Amino acid sequence: MAQFDVINKDTGETKIIDVSVHEITQWYEDNKPWVRDWSQGCAGGGEIGDWRDTLRKKAPGWNDVLGVAASQRGSRVKKL
Repeated sequence: MAQFDVINKDTGETKIIDVSVHEITQWYEDNKPWVRDWSQGCAGGGEIGDWRDTLRKKAPGWNDVLGVAASQRGSRVKKL
């Protein structure tokens, strides 16, 4: 299941729906006044550009793993 932020074009009401990605098109067909609320974004969570900081905080040893991979001959891996 995926979560979609939707907004009612007529009333301005917003809500989050849990629908599978395969069923979202049918949901929109069945609920005509509701459309995707793109002002809430499509990826959810976090600010733009903070993925590196989030990864460092969530898995602090990951940068060490990337460092070992980056030191290998012919590697294109870079540390965060």
